[in-house]
Amino acid sequence: MSKQEELKALHQKWLKECKCKLRASATQGVPGDGSVNAEVVFIGEAPGKDEDLQGRPFVGAAGKFLNEMLQGIKMKREDVYITNIVKYRPPANRDPLPEEKDTCSEWLKEEIKIINPKLIVFLGRHSLQNFFPNEKISEVHGKILKKKTKIGNIFFALYHPAAALYNGSMREILIEDFKKIPKVLSKIDSFIQ
Repeated sequence: MSKQEELKALHQKWLKECKCKLRASATQGVPGDGSVNAEVVFIGEAPGKDEDLQGRPFVGAAGKFLNEMLQGIKMKREDVYITNIVKYRPPANRDPLPEEKDTCSEWLKEEIKIINPKLIVFLGRHSLQNFFPNEKISEVHGKILKKKTKIGNIFFALYHPAAALYNGSMREILIEDFKKIPKVLSKIDSFIQ
């Protein structure tokens, strides 16, 4: 089975079996999307309204900004893989609850395992704290985080693109942090040793 087929089967399985209580209020599940051979996986928080309707992550305003930043570092959305820690939209875009994160966690781990990226980029505090519970996004944004886990060893933290839409000063910080991704990728082999 190819990685593409494996990922498709994984999403079909979890769309049927995920026990997340958010299923009841969401239009549909929103699995990850992008290249199965991506070197970079971006992990956000949860689907919003547009994502819930279209069934794809980061297709609303935050997704457009993410696409712009990818273009700024000579990458395309098709080059990366984008997913969320929670696969169903929380009502009124509220923060996902710990138990909602837990019920979607195995799905997330399995999709990342199939992709097997060099770098995992956290988009926002929820994504960061899902893997690094004691870190604050305000202190580690734009920095490399190293930790041996079942899904990867090298991580990079960014503010969530949606935060920059509501706070102009954060936009420049996010763009500058985002520009570090190619450099991190080029040095990743030396980080692992």
